[in-house]
Amino acid sequence: MQKFLVFQLYGPLASWGEVAVGGERPAAAHPGRSAILGLLAAAAGIRRHEEEEHQALEQAFGMAVCVESSGTFVNDYHTAQVPPQAALKKHPAKTRRDELLALAAYQKDNPKTSGTILSNRAYRCDALYQIALWKRQEGSLTLEQAGGYLACPNFTLYLGRKSCPPALPLQPQLVEAENLVAAFNKADLTSPQEFVQSLQQGSSRPKADRTRHLFRKQPVTLFWDSAEGVESGVPAQETFVRRDAVLSRKRWQFEERKEHYAPWPQEPPQPQQEGS
Repeated sequence: MQKFLVFQLYGPLASWGEVAVGGERPAAAHPGRSAILGLLAAAAGIRRHEEEEHQALEQAFGMAVCVESSGTFVNDYHTAQVPPQAALKKHPAKTRRDELLALAAYQKDNPKTSGTILSNRAYRCDALYQIALWKRQEGSLTLEQAGGYLACPNFTLYLGRKSCPPALPLQPQLVEAENLVAAFNKADLTSPQEFVQSLQQGSSRPKADRTRHLFRKQPVTLFWDSAEGVESGVPAQETFVRRDAVLSRKRWQFEERKEHYAPWPQEPPQPQQEGS
């Protein structure tokens, strides 16, 4: 038996960044390793420049994602005003207001400078994920500490972008199971439907046997780190390479890692009763 920390991520919008070039800002269908460990770091109060703490998280935890629903794709044609570096030399900016004032001052001498940046930013709408973490090695946070921080975070949590807050509590739970599939099945998380029902009924959460498959718009899928140290409970069908293992948060540097994929195992057929 192995110990896992299981929690869920749900929001009306999420944006899990991929490798971005120019004005294109794509979004993956499920969160990567850097996104989940960044979320944990924010919950624990670790700042971006604290490189040793981020490296400790990277070495200490393995990660798996159960995609209940990857949501629908939404693209935003995004415009933003940003001062050029020449403007910031004379007017250092610590806030967004400072940036706009620096741009306005720069435009007085350079009226043809618009400072407008155009980009296409992708989002996932109405996506639902369950996350499992396990310890690879000692050091950094324990699973118990990580669960406590996720339940009561130090910094505001968001799903990839600051404009994408979670719409449900993460509900971190410690479970012991033989493998990842068993751990996800054992976790008792409130689905969005149950949450809405409890609000409508004005009572506590209604009882339910299992929440899995209640919310899905696509087949449920499972992704997990290829590193040793965990049993998946289902054979991998494909292995992908993603550049989302953290090298340096401060310098936004990431390295490649391998990620296994498999569809969620089908439930065994129920035996038919006699006479049916």
